[in-house]
Amino acid sequence: MTADTVLNLFPSASAGRFGRRQKRERGSRLPVTIVTGFLGAGKTTLVRKFLQTPEGQGTALIVNEFGSVGIDDALLRTSTDEVTLLGNGCICCNTRSDLQIALRRLVADRDRGKIPHFGRVLIETSGLADISPILQTFSTDRALGGEFAIEVVLTLVDAVTGLRNLDKAPEARKQAILADRLVITKIDLADKRTRDRLAAKLKKLNPRAAIDMALDGDIDPKHLIESGQDATAPRRTGFVAEASHSDGIASFVIRAKEPLDWPVFQRALDTLVSLRGPDLLRIKGLLNLKGSKGPVVFQAVQHLIQPPVELADWPDKDRSSRLVFITRGVSEQQVHDMFDACKSLGYVSGE
Repeated sequence: MTADTVLNLFPSASAGRFGRRQKRERGSRLPVTIVTGFLGAGKTTLVRKFLQTPEGQGTALIVNEFGSVGIDDALLRTSTDEVTLLGNGCICCNTRSDLQIALRRLVADRDRGKIPHFGRVLIETSGLADISPILQTFSTDRALGGEFAIEVVLTLVDAVTGLRNLDKAPEARKQAILADRLVITKIDLADKRTRDRLAAKLKKLNPRAAIDMALDGDIDPKHLIESGQDATAPRRTGFVAEASHSDGIASFVIRAKEPLDWPVFQRALDTLVSLRGPDLLRIKGLLNLKGSKGPVVFQAVQHLIQPPVELADWPDKDRSSRLVFITRGVSEQQVHDMFDACKSLGYVSGE
C-alpha cells in the first residue's frame, strides 16, 4: 500500500456437545450465541448490525478483547442496553472464570430489575480465543448449563487473509472447526477464485457448517440465532486438540491525550505496514484527530487498512486517542519510536 493510498482513506473531505442445544426443548434456558473469528475478521461490525435488527432486540452482550483497553465494547454501547467487557486476555485463558461470573451477574441483575430484560446473550470473543473451553464451561458448570443453552457458534473468516491465517494460526483453524456457521467476510476485497478456495478449505475443515458470504457485516440475522447445521453431515464430538497461542504475539496500547495530526499518523502507519505488514495482526482504536468533530475509528489487519470512519460523538468520556496493537514480533517501543520519528520529521497538518 502506497502513501498516497493511505492519504486517501477518508471517503470525503468532510468526513451441540459442550452445552449445544440438543434435539429437545430448551425449556426456560437462555439461548447463547457465540461470535468468534480471527483478528480483523469483522466481528464487531456484524454484531453491531445484528443488535439493530428485530431479532437482535433484547440481547445482552459480553465482549472479550485481547488487550488492556476495550474498544469494541465502547462502540457497541449504543446498540444494546447491557454490555459487559471482559478485557486484557482471552476467554479461553485467564478470564474464563470472569465469564461465569459475568453470566451469573447478568441474570441476577435482570431478575432484580437493575438492568433491562433480555432474552438472549451474545458473546463476542477476542480474535485469539480458543472457544472449546467456553463450550466446556457450559457443559461442566451445572448451574450455567441449567440456565443457558448455546444455540449458535458463528465463526467469521476474512476473505483477504483467511487462507493464510488458517495455514499459520492454530486459533483460526480451531475457530473454524468448532463453528455451527461460517461467514466469509470482506468479500468485496477478494476475487472469486480466492473466495472459492477459502470456502473449499473451510468445508474440508468443517463439513457440517453452513457457509455464508457477508459484505460489511450484512447477513440474515436469523443466522445468529439458528445453527443451520447439516443433519446429514458427519457428527463431530467437539473435541479438538488444544490450540496454543501463536508464538510471539503481544498486545499493547498506544495513547495520546492531545489531538493527532493525520499526516503524522498516516506516515507512521504507512511505514509500519510497508516494513512489518504481515506481523501487524490487528490495529484497532479511536483517534482524536485535529479537524474532526467526532472520534475516528481506525482499523487495520496486516497490509489491509480499512477506510476510517468518523463518528458523530464519542462513545464515552475518554477523549484520548487509543490504539490497540496485536502484533507478532513488533514491540511497543518500536511503534512509539516510529511515531516519534515521523513527528520529528515535520509532517504536520497543512504540509
